[in-house]
Amino acid sequence: MADSILTDAVAATAFRRLVAHLQHRSDVQNIDLMGSAGFCRNCLADWIAEADGNLTRDQAREIIHGMPFSDWKARHQGEATPEQVAKMQESVAKNADNH
Repeated sequence: MADSILTDAVAATAFRRLVAHLQHRSDVQNIDLMGSAGFCRNCLADWIAEADGNLTRDQAREIIHGMPFSDWKARHQGEATPEQVAKMQESVAKNADNH
């Protein structure tokens, strides 16, 4: 039902706001996003690359991160703890119901 009332313009505006928010909140690790929501910045970039068909994963990740992923990773990504990995695995397992 949401697809029938959500215009592309509104979805695009909300998406751009989400991307800006994720770029601003570099303090939130991808592993924590995965553990809480079952997706992260890289997932979002992968979805963009898949939807576009012409973008590479690296190009899409640069769009989402606001810089090359290797730079973002060096600046903002720490080592995942075993607890973070376990929480991520539990959360991602719930995604199977939606794909």
